[in-house]
Amino acid sequence: MTPKNKATASRRPKAGDSSNAKLEQLGAYTTEPAAQLTTNQGLQIPDNHNSLKAGVRGPTLLEDFILREKLSHFGHERIPERVVNARGCAAHGYFEVYKSMSQFTCADFLQDPSVKTPVFVRFSTTTGSRGSADTVRDVRGFAVKFYTRTGNYDLVGNNMPVFYIQDAMKFPDLMHALKAEPHNEMPQASSAHDTFWDFASLMPETTHMLMWTMSDRGLPRSLRMMEGFGVHTFRFVNGRGDGHFVKFHWKPKLGVHGLSWDEAQKLAGKDPDFHRRDLWESIDAGDFPEWELGVQMIPQEKEHAFGFDLLDPTKLIPEELVPVQRIGRMVLNRNPDNYFSEVEQVAFHPGHVVPGIDFSNDPLLQGRLFSYGDTQVARLGGPNFHELPINKAVCPFHNFQRDGQHRQNIARGAVAYEPNSLTEGKEFRVDGASGGFQSFADEIEPPKARRRNATFDDHFTQARLFFNSQTVAEKEHIVAGFRFELAKVMAPAIRQRVVDNLAHVDEKLARRVAEPLGIDAPDPRAAAGRAGYRDHQVKLAIEESPSLRMADLADASVKTRRIAILVNDEIDSASLKPIREALEAAGAQCKTVGPRLGKVWSASKRQIEVDATFATMPSILFDAVLVPAGAQGIASMKGMGEAVHFVLEAFKHCKPICTVGEGVQLLESLGVGDDPKTAPAGVVVAATPTTNLGDSTAAHQIAHDFVAAIAKHRHWDRANIESVPA
Repeated sequence: MTPKNKATASRRPKAGDSSNAKLEQLGAYTTEPAAQLTTNQGLQIPDNHNSLKAGVRGPTLLEDFILREKLSHFGHERIPERVVNARGCAAHGYFEVYKSMSQFTCADFLQDPSVKTPVFVRFSTTTGSRGSADTVRDVRGFAVKFYTRTGNYDLVGNNMPVFYIQDAMKFPDLMHALKAEPHNEMPQASSAHDTFWDFASLMPETTHMLMWTMSDRGLPRSLRMMEGFGVHTFRFVNGRGDGHFVKFHWKPKLGVHGLSWDEAQKLAGKDPDFHRRDLWESIDAGDFPEWELGVQMIPQEKEHAFGFDLLDPTKLIPEELVPVQRIGRMVLNRNPDNYFSEVEQVAFHPGHVVPGIDFSNDPLLQGRLFSYGDTQVARLGGPNFHELPINKAVCPFHNFQRDGQHRQNIARGAVAYEPNSLTEGKEFRVDGASGGFQSFADEIEPPKARRRNATFDDHFTQARLFFNSQTVAEKEHIVAGFRFELAKVMAPAIRQRVVDNLAHVDEKLARRVAEPLGIDAPDPRAAAGRAGYRDHQVKLAIEESPSLRMADLADASVKTRRIAILVNDEIDSASLKPIREALEAAGAQCKTVGPRLGKVWSASKRQIEVDATFATMPSILFDAVLVPAGAQGIASMKGMGEAVHFVLEAFKHCKPICTVGEGVQLLESLGVGDDPKTAPAGVVVAATPTTNLGDSTAAHQIAHDFVAAIAKHRHWDRANIESVPA
């Protein structure tokens, strides 16, 4: 008996036993590395290195069916790539509600705090192909599949609360404009080209989303440090049939943080898998990412209380007007076992809802209810994609759908219709009053028309609110984002239209964007005269919304932050130990980075293990840098271009830096001295002689100051970073 037969013999069904579970076990696939190789039909493979030939130097024979099966399967391994959101990664986890939400919804997974509902979450970029980089400027997909006891629920959203367009009729046009241009397939995973900005400049409804994308929200530091939003307005429906409009939010427990644009571009080349690697390694290390689920609920009778339309996906509800209630938490605690089987084959659909959650009449959402299902049928080879393990509901399901490609369930009996009386000798009928999902009884207003309500016409008020809500540094990043993108646009008329539109958001913003672009000053009257412009301004109850900025959304934690400790022969190891211990006690992850792998010897002749080199782990892979003392070690490091560049680059990207004693000399080209009082924002200068760092009070203060600097993530107000040669 072969190893394969031994593995399956104990699981063979008894004679006459025809249960599905037993039959599925009969040909169970094993991933045991020592298992005997077989064909897909179970035939043992005698030799996995040589094809069957006519003589040992002769031609390969067509009769070699083992070779043909292997090559044929390999040739068909790929399925059609997603048209959008192709570049993704994912993880398993669970969701638990804090307290019953039965007052507002009868959704089963929002009732019992003791129940952990399994989830599978996929993060993705929108524009690029599967082979593109993680850190491009883009909106990120944030899709959650809840495997609930009453069916699968898919909350399919983004890391931004609004979208470019108001109606699904424009979605193909948007994506055709946003994707690489068809005549040359360039640029990949970037909106910085003529066709996108041509479309955007002619569609003023994109303006609010453009502000978000050009901000730091378009460049998340980590998927674990990224908010998620349902984007659309949905409904909660309780057991009495009462409805509340609801907006969904995911709030990361690690805070909301971004990359600098220069850093993001460098990461795209040096580690294009930066985000997926960060997610995988964090879960693998037991640092499980966590988000809280928040909701904004609006009673049906207050649907029109805000001046803007809740059905408009280019609008959000400021949290200052309707606070976000945090009702549960989601923890991701397991990486996928196989990327293709799970991450690539998972099928999300905003129409997969459960009793207690329903749709609104958002015209973009209504279109998605069709397009997602149609897309999955085409991408996964037929209508039975729900039978793939990653998509399969955990609750029992039963219907009379039959056949189709890739059918896995074996339906028995003659009956495949309803009503019927043949299954149990009595009539089986489903007439609609037996529970299950009940659509909210919403009133529909006539007439039927192919147009939009006037409440959708304000395209600039919320864009202005977003810009006004940013800090000075964040506004500078938005200006820089627009400048970079529009500088890649070859047609001056397109650049002009964009800045004319921006003049309706903020005239100073528009002028600053236009300055280096070689075009005329922005003219708001020109924008107002174009098709697509609507002169419909809404007066919001607030002029700023602090919840819209990122700078104040940190959680004052350094947990899982990655700290580079620069090392070299003759550095002072005593200046490292107390600070490193404090960092690791606070949850940070420290790695030593030096000129070579192996070991270096400190000034006190202690061995220091080197985790990585300056070349293989550059500063862009870290959140902060610690530079030790040691006169000879630092003098030698000053002669290493990679070491100096490492520190200067971290400084340019506004990362926290701590220098001890002579370590400050690596920043001397920037005019940074050893006086802690004159140090730039986020730079902790410990001028204390290294011999005194053994003093617990001094070491504690240095560590405390460095941890506090790291907790702020970035020090965007750091002055004169444009002059840094890195």
